[in-house]
Amino acid sequence: MNMLTVDMVPVVLATGDPARVDEPVPAKFRKGDRVTVIELNGIGHNRLPSYIKAKTGTVTFDHGVFVFPDTSAHGKGPKPQHVYTICFTAKELWGEAGHASDRMYVDAWDDYLQPAS
Repeated sequence: MNMLTVDMVPVVLATGDPARVDEPVPAKFRKGDRVTVIELNGIGHNRLPSYIKAKTGTVTFDHGVFVFPDTSAHGKGPKPQHVYTICFTAKELWGEAGHASDRMYVDAWDDYLQPAS
């Protein structure tokens, strides 16, 4: 079993995340774009939190290009794409139970997002 030890942390942090890839994949979205999260209901594991499905938010940051874990973990290739931080209002996520001034920030891959209508 591979285990990350305390003495290994500085090396891991200095060398970066192995899921980041240096490929010229065009970004689908830019900071300030309004996006809606897709309704993903397929079989199998994915990295899409259910509480943001079909919710609309605003792109606040583009982290760059990363391996898409949904395909990579299932042996279907890396399918590199951008990962964005999306800001959602609490009201968008929780309805009237959400406080008007609260926000939640969630990272999401290109394949989970579509332009808001």
